[in-house]
Parts: sequence; C-alpha cells; structure tokens
Amino acid sequence: MNAARTLATARRVLRQLAHDPRTIALLLLVPVLLLVLLYYVFDADRRSFDSIGASLLGIFPLVTMFLVTSIATLRERTSGTLERLLSMPLGKADLILGYALAFGALAIVQASLATGVAVWFLDLNITGSPWLLLLIALLDALLGTALGLFVSAFAASEFQVVQFMPAMVFPQILLCGLFAPRDSMQPALEAISNVLPMSYAVDGMTEVLRNADATGDFVRDAVIVAGSALLVLSLGAATLRRRTA
Repeated sequence: MNAARTLATARRVLRQLAHDPRTIALLLLVPVLLLVLLYYVFDADRRSFDSIGASLLGIFPLVTMFLVTSIATLRERTSGTLERLLSMPLGKADLILGYALAFGALAIVQASLATGVAVWFLDLNITGSPWLLLLIALLDALLGTALGLFVSAFAASEFQVVQFMPAMVFPQILLCGLFAPRDSMQPALEAISNVLPMSYAVDGMTEVLRNADATGDFVRDAVIVAGSALLVLSLGAATLRRRTA
C-alpha cells in the first residue's frame, strides 16, 4: 500500500463526482428531504419523531452511500477503467482505500448536513450531544460505503446492484430494532440481529437520545460499527476483480 497512490485515487474519484451533480444531490439532499418528510408525517406526535428520526438519521446515509458507491465502482469496472488502473503499479488496497477516502469525505458532509438539519431545524430532541449523534451517523455512512465497495465485486450490472439492496440492507432495517425491540423478537431473529452492524448503529443513536454523556454501551456500539466497516473494506479488497464477466 502506498499513501501517494491512495490519495491520487481519492482525488480522481472526487473529480469525477464533481462532474456529476445528480449524484451529489442524491448523496447530500435525499437523506435531508426524507427526514423533513418524516418530520411532517409525525407532526402531531413529536415524541415518535424524536425516537424514529434519530434511528433513521443513521439508516438513511447508509442506504444512499451503499447505492452510490456500489454503482460508481461497478461503472469503473464495466468501462475498463479498473482494469487499466490495476495494470499500473497500483495495489488493490490502494484502490479500495482511495475509494473509501473519497466517498468517506462525502459521507462526512452528508452526515453533518443531515444531523444539523435534524437537530437545529427540525428540533430533534436528544439528551446527549449532537456530536455523538453525528459520529454514529458518520460511521453508518462509512459502513454503507464499505458495503457498496464489497457488493460491487459480485454485480455484473447496475440492475444487480439494486437487487443486492433487499438482500443486504433491508433485512438489517427490519431487524435493527426500529420497528420492534430486538429482545422481543423470536430468538432466532434476535440472534441474527445481534450480528448485524445496523443494530448497533440504532442502539448507539438510542443511547444519545436517552443519555447526556457517552455511555459504555455507546462506545461499544460505535466500535462495532467502525470495526464492521473496516472488516467489510478488507473483504472488498480481497474480492476486488479487474473486470466484470
């Protein structure tokens, strides 16, 4: 792994994204617009908005980063760009980390924008610090980036990328505790939820919602989400292919 090559890859990806305003709009505005929509859905029940809105603040960035990252990486492969890059003295780790840095920078902007709108414009009522809320939202966005990079290795078309969404993201949304407490689920489903990273992202948001300071459970949840993102990035580097068959 070479730091200069990694940074050069990140700069190239960011330059490409700068010429795609629709993708930038999808990344930055869709999570905010969905939060605003949710705010008005629960206009008569602010307590429900506070509870669900905090959780979705982490889920929305994961979903959008997953879609954009996986499709962008797949295009690199199908266009032959990835094959040309890997024919140069550029390692798989350099490439994956370069993509992660580029999309991670966008994830910081996205998570900051969504958190700022939720807390200061939609008046999301939390007991803890907004910075802790931002941390979990950012880690979840980075996890979405890592999942997108990983999935892109197994998709042959953009349509297949979208098909991975129900397989990898929707089960996590259903089992993360957003709709029902995880300890009230069937034992088999609770066991599955205990190994899904989104469950800990939602738990971390809940900790910020209820506690003024960072608790031990919050630190555990943040470490698990961050560790999951690093693990998936490692798997993405291991499964990276030059071309799509």
